[in-house]
Amino acid sequence: MNVSFKINEFEGPLDLLLHLIKESKMDIMNIEIEEITKQYIDYLNEQEKMNLEIASEYLVLASELLEIKSKLLLPNEKLDEDEEEIDPREELVNRLLEYQAYKEITKVLQEKEYLRKDIYTKTPENINKYASDDTKIISDVSLDDLVEAFKKYLERKEASKPLKTKVTNKEISVSSRRKEIKKILKEKKKISFFKLFPVVSKDYIVATFLAILEMAKNKELVISQDKEFDDIICEVAHGK
Repeated sequence: MNVSFKINEFEGPLDLLLHLIKESKMDIMNIEIEEITKQYIDYLNEQEKMNLEIASEYLVLASELLEIKSKLLLPNEKLDEDEEEIDPREELVNRLLEYQAYKEITKVLQEKEYLRKDIYTKTPENINKYASDDTKIISDVSLDDLVEAFKKYLERKEASKPLKTKVTNKEISVSSRRKEIKKILKEKKKISFFKLFPVVSKDYIVATFLAILEMAKNKELVISQDKEFDDIICEVAHGK
């Protein structure tokens, strides 16, 4: 078999040996030591002819292969009936199998590392210091509190289920709900957040929620809560 290799194509002697076994289509569990030893040593001799320096670890494995080969050529010693015959190749096979497993795992990890390059992460931090007065759209109620309240409202009204309503071409816009809420607040000054959803339809509920957020952002209303789990109150912002 005339195959030309470069020494730096392999990560070590076991890598080279695995390649030769694969190229020869040998069973790794039943290595033909005489043939594979010849190929291995021929490869090292070829590198020497090309004036390439061969690492000592490659030469160590070459000596191990020759030792295994010599043991296989020697006649087997008679063993007692309860003793099993030891295969001189067993240790080498185990090392090759272990190396092969690590090599396959390394390939998977390299693929994951390549994919990971497109992912950027950041440790959590307090971003309050970056917030200005314009970004604080809700007084003592966080946006998370408002979203959680909205979620609980939907669960109570079961708005996610099909509703028995008549089909209509009338569209509910955020701007129209915003005008209606402003009118309500002008009359009542303050109102429960949940009472701003008198109609149980998905379009109406979503438009109302977005209108409330937009009004809070524009400081047209203030959202407050006396204590946790209390009713959430929407009221006219001062000067509006």
